[in-house]
Amino acid sequence: MPADELTGGEADLVIAQTLIHGELTVVGRMPWSSNGTFLCEVRCGEDVRQAIYKPRRGERELWDFPSGLHQREVAAYELSRALGWDLVPVTVHREGPFGLGSLQDVVDADFEQHYYTLYEDEAHHPALRAMCAFDLVGNNTDRKSGHVLLGRDGRIRGIDHGLMFHHEFKLRTVIWEFGGEPVPDALTADLTALLERGLPEDLASLLDVFERDALLTRARAMVDAAWFPIDTSGRRYPWPLV
Repeated sequence: MPADELTGGEADLVIAQTLIHGELTVVGRMPWSSNGTFLCEVRCGEDVRQAIYKPRRGERELWDFPSGLHQREVAAYELSRALGWDLVPVTVHREGPFGLGSLQDVVDADFEQHYYTLYEDEAHHPALRAMCAFDLVGNNTDRKSGHVLLGRDGRIRGIDHGLMFHHEFKLRTVIWEFGGEPVPDALTADLTALLERGLPEDLASLLDVFERDALLTRARAMVDAAWFPIDTSGRRYPWPLV
Protein backbone atom coordinates (compact mmCIF):
# COMPACT_ATOMS: atom_id res chain seq x y z
CA MET A 1 0.00 0.00 0.00
CA PRO A 2 1.41 3.47 -0.84
CA ALA A 3 2.67 5.39 2.20
CA ASP A 4 0.34 8.31 1.48
CA GLU A 5 -2.60 6.05 2.37
CA LEU A 6 -1.13 5.27 5.81
CA THR A 7 -0.33 7.30 8.91
CA GLY A 8 2.32 7.47 11.63
CA GLY A 9 4.79 4.66 12.07
CA GLU A 10 3.19 2.48 9.38
CA ALA A 11 3.71 5.21 6.80
CA ASP A 12 7.31 5.74 7.90
CA LEU A 13 8.00 2.01 7.57
CA VAL A 14 6.69 1.94 4.00
CA ILE A 15 8.64 5.10 3.12
CA ALA A 16 11.83 3.60 4.56
CA GLN A 17 11.37 0.41 2.56
CA THR A 18 10.80 2.43 -0.60
CA LEU A 19 13.91 4.53 0.00
CA ILE A 20 16.07 1.49 0.76
CA HIS A 21 14.86 -0.90 -1.94
CA GLY A 22 13.34 1.32 -4.63
CA GLU A 23 14.77 2.08 -8.05
CA LEU A 24 16.69 5.34 -7.65
CA THR A 25 16.86 7.88 -10.48
CA VAL A 26 18.69 11.19 -10.15
CA VAL A 27 16.53 14.05 -11.43
CA GLY A 28 19.01 16.89 -10.91
CA ARG A 29 21.42 18.63 -8.58
CA MET A 30 20.04 20.94 -5.92
CA PRO A 31 21.25 24.54 -6.34
CA TRP A 32 23.07 26.54 -3.66
CA SER A 33 24.22 23.45 -1.76
CA SER A 34 27.76 23.48 -0.39
CA ASN A 35 27.93 19.67 -0.70
CA GLY A 36 26.76 17.37 -3.49
CA THR A 37 22.97 17.20 -3.05
CA PHE A 38 20.66 15.58 -5.59
CA LEU A 39 16.92 15.42 -6.10
CA CYS A 40 15.88 11.86 -6.95
CA GLU A 41 12.81 9.84 -7.80
CA VAL A 42 12.47 6.52 -5.99
CA ARG A 43 10.07 3.89 -7.31
CA CYS A 44 9.09 0.72 -5.44
CA GLY A 45 5.96 -0.99 -6.69
CA GLU A 46 3.05 1.41 -6.35
CA ASP A 47 5.01 3.84 -4.19
CA VAL A 48 6.83 6.62 -6.05
CA ARG A 49 8.55 9.29 -3.99
CA GLN A 50 10.93 12.20 -4.31
CA ALA A 51 14.02 12.09 -2.11
CA ILE A 52 17.20 14.02 -1.42
CA TYR A 53 20.41 12.05 -1.96
CA LYS A 54 23.63 13.22 -0.29
CA PRO A 55 26.53 10.94 -1.27
CA ARG A 56 29.65 10.87 0.87
CA ARG A 57 31.70 11.48 -2.28
CA GLY A 58 30.03 14.88 -2.62
CA GLU A 59 31.11 16.18 0.79
CA ARG A 60 33.47 19.11 1.13
CA GLU A 61 36.00 18.49 3.89
CA LEU A 62 35.61 20.71 6.97
CA TRP A 63 38.51 21.55 9.25
CA ASP A 64 36.37 21.52 12.41
CA PHE A 65 34.00 18.61 11.72
CA PRO A 66 34.61 14.91 11.02
CA SER A 67 33.75 13.55 7.59
CA GLY A 68 30.67 11.41 7.10
CA LEU A 69 28.00 14.12 7.17
CA HIS A 70 25.57 11.75 5.41
CA GLN A 71 25.78 9.49 8.46
CA ARG A 72 24.74 12.37 10.73
CA GLU A 73 21.73 13.02 8.52
CA VAL A 74 20.58 9.48 9.28
CA ALA A 75 21.48 9.86 12.98
CA ALA A 76 19.27 12.95 13.23
CA TYR A 77 16.31 10.94 11.96
CA GLU A 78 17.09 8.14 14.42
CA LEU A 79 17.29 10.62 17.33
CA SER A 80 13.94 12.14 16.38
CA ARG A 81 12.47 8.63 16.13
CA ALA A 82 13.96 7.55 19.47
CA LEU A 83 12.39 10.57 21.17
CA GLY A 84 9.07 10.10 19.38
CA TRP A 85 9.11 13.71 18.16
CA ASP A 86 8.61 13.15 14.41
CA LEU A 87 10.72 16.18 13.49
CA VAL A 88 12.89 14.71 10.72
CA PRO A 89 11.68 13.13 7.47
CA VAL A 90 12.49 9.44 7.02
CA THR A 91 16.23 9.23 6.23
CA VAL A 92 18.18 6.08 5.37
CA HIS A 93 21.60 4.89 4.19
CA ARG A 94 21.84 3.46 0.72
CA GLU A 95 24.03 3.11 -2.32
CA GLY A 96 23.25 5.43 -5.19
CA PRO A 97 24.79 6.45 -8.51
CA PHE A 98 27.59 8.29 -6.68
CA GLY A 99 28.15 5.75 -3.93
CA LEU A 100 26.99 5.41 -0.33
CA GLY A 101 25.03 8.33 1.06
CA SER A 102 21.92 9.42 2.88
CA LEU A 103 18.51 9.44 1.22
CA GLN A 104 15.77 11.55 2.77
CA ASP A 105 12.08 11.67 1.91
CA VAL A 106 11.17 15.06 0.45
CA VAL A 107 8.79 17.20 2.51
CA ASP A 108 5.85 18.53 0.48
CA ALA A 109 6.11 21.96 2.05
CA ASP A 110 5.02 25.57 1.74
CA PHE A 111 8.42 27.03 0.93
CA GLU A 112 7.24 30.57 1.60
CA GLN A 113 7.26 29.59 5.27
CA HIS A 114 10.34 29.25 7.48
CA TYR A 115 11.16 29.50 11.18
CA TYR A 116 10.71 33.26 11.48
CA THR A 117 7.32 33.27 9.76
CA LEU A 118 6.16 30.14 11.58
CA TYR A 119 7.06 31.64 14.97
CA GLU A 120 4.51 34.40 14.38
CA ASP A 121 1.73 31.82 14.78
CA GLU A 122 1.52 30.56 18.38
CA ALA A 123 -0.15 27.37 17.16
CA HIS A 124 3.29 26.30 15.91
CA HIS A 125 5.10 27.01 19.18
CA PRO A 126 4.82 23.46 20.63
CA ALA A 127 6.52 21.97 17.55
CA LEU A 128 9.10 24.76 17.48
CA ARG A 129 9.92 24.19 21.16
CA ALA A 130 10.48 20.52 20.35
CA MET A 131 12.75 21.57 17.47
CA CYS A 132 14.65 23.83 19.86
CA ALA A 133 15.15 20.98 22.34
CA PHE A 134 16.13 18.61 19.53
CA ASP A 135 18.83 21.00 18.31
CA LEU A 136 20.20 21.54 21.81
CA VAL A 137 20.42 17.85 22.58
CA GLY A 138 21.72 16.94 19.12
CA ASN A 139 24.19 19.88 19.06
CA ASN A 140 23.00 21.29 15.74
CA THR A 141 25.58 23.72 14.39
CA ASP A 142 23.53 24.89 11.39
CA ARG A 143 19.84 25.44 12.17
CA LYS A 144 18.97 28.10 9.63
CA SER A 145 15.44 29.49 9.43
CA GLY A 146 14.94 27.85 6.04
CA HIS A 147 15.75 24.45 7.52
CA VAL A 148 12.38 24.50 9.32
CA LEU A 149 9.56 23.48 6.97
CA LEU A 150 5.78 23.49 7.26
CA GLY A 151 4.44 20.47 5.41
CA ARG A 152 1.20 20.55 3.48
CA ASP A 153 -0.01 18.08 6.12
CA GLY A 154 0.45 20.75 8.81
CA ARG A 155 3.48 19.11 10.43
CA ILE A 156 6.72 20.98 11.05
CA ARG A 157 9.89 19.17 9.99
CA GLY A 158 13.58 19.98 10.07
CA ILE A 159 16.08 19.26 7.31
CA ASP A 160 19.86 19.57 6.71
CA HIS A 161 21.28 17.83 9.78
CA GLY A 162 24.74 16.91 8.55
CA LEU A 163 26.41 19.22 11.09
CA MET A 164 25.16 17.65 14.30
CA PHE A 165 26.40 15.46 17.15
CA HIS A 166 29.93 16.87 17.53
CA HIS A 167 31.31 15.98 20.96
CA GLU A 168 32.30 19.65 21.45
CA PHE A 169 29.44 22.06 22.06
CA LYS A 170 29.13 24.00 18.78
CA LEU A 171 25.46 24.98 18.78
CA ARG A 172 24.44 27.53 16.13
CA THR A 173 20.72 28.05 15.63
CA VAL A 174 18.13 30.73 14.90
CA ILE A 175 15.77 29.33 17.54
CA TRP A 176 16.36 31.50 20.62
CA GLU A 177 12.89 32.97 21.22
CA PHE A 178 12.12 30.35 23.88
CA GLY A 179 15.19 31.19 25.98
CA GLY A 180 14.31 31.44 29.67
CA GLU A 181 11.09 29.46 29.28
CA PRO A 182 10.57 26.12 31.04
CA VAL A 183 11.00 23.02 28.91
CA PRO A 184 7.51 21.47 28.51
CA ASP A 185 6.93 18.46 30.75
CA ALA A 186 6.20 16.21 27.77
CA LEU A 187 9.62 16.93 26.24
CA THR A 188 11.35 16.41 29.57
CA ALA A 189 9.55 13.07 29.98
CA ASP A 190 10.69 11.92 26.54
CA LEU A 191 14.30 12.91 27.26
CA THR A 192 14.16 11.15 30.64
CA ALA A 193 12.85 7.99 28.99
CA LEU A 194 15.70 8.10 26.48
CA LEU A 195 18.24 8.46 29.27
CA GLU A 196 16.73 5.51 31.12
CA ARG A 197 16.66 3.27 28.02
CA GLY A 198 19.96 4.41 26.58
CA LEU A 199 20.54 5.17 22.92
CA PRO A 200 19.00 2.64 20.54
CA GLU A 201 21.50 0.69 18.48
CA ASP A 202 20.30 2.26 15.21
CA LEU A 203 21.44 5.63 16.60
CA ALA A 204 24.42 4.59 18.73
CA SER A 205 26.05 2.74 15.82
CA LEU A 206 26.22 6.00 13.83
CA LEU A 207 28.17 7.92 16.48
CA ASP A 208 31.56 7.40 18.11
CA VAL A 209 31.91 6.89 21.85
CA PHE A 210 32.64 10.57 22.56
CA GLU A 211 29.62 11.69 20.53
CA ARG A 212 27.36 9.19 22.29
CA ASP A 213 28.54 10.33 25.72
CA ALA A 214 28.15 14.00 24.78
CA LEU A 215 24.64 13.42 23.45
CA LEU A 216 23.53 11.80 26.70
CA THR A 217 25.25 14.53 28.73
CA ARG A 218 23.35 17.24 26.85
CA ALA A 219 20.06 15.38 27.32
CA ARG A 220 20.72 15.07 31.06
CA ALA A 221 21.64 18.76 31.28
CA MET A 222 18.37 19.77 29.63
CA VAL A 223 16.35 17.57 31.98
CA ASP A 224 18.20 18.88 35.03
CA ALA A 225 18.01 22.56 33.98
CA ALA A 226 14.34 22.25 32.92
CA TRP A 227 14.52 25.53 30.98
CA PHE A 228 15.65 26.68 27.58
CA PRO A 229 18.99 28.49 27.64
CA ILE A 230 19.61 32.11 26.64
CA ASP A 231 22.46 33.00 24.29
CA THR A 232 24.13 35.78 26.24
CA SER A 233 26.97 35.98 23.71
CA GLY A 234 24.78 36.67 20.69
CA ARG A 235 27.21 34.65 18.59
CA ARG A 236 25.46 31.27 18.39
CA TYR A 237 23.70 32.00 15.12
CA PRO A 238 24.35 30.34 11.74
CA TRP A 239 25.09 32.30 8.58
CA PRO A 240 23.16 33.05 6.57
CA LEU A 241 20.19 33.14 8.93
CA VAL A 242 17.71 31.89 6.33
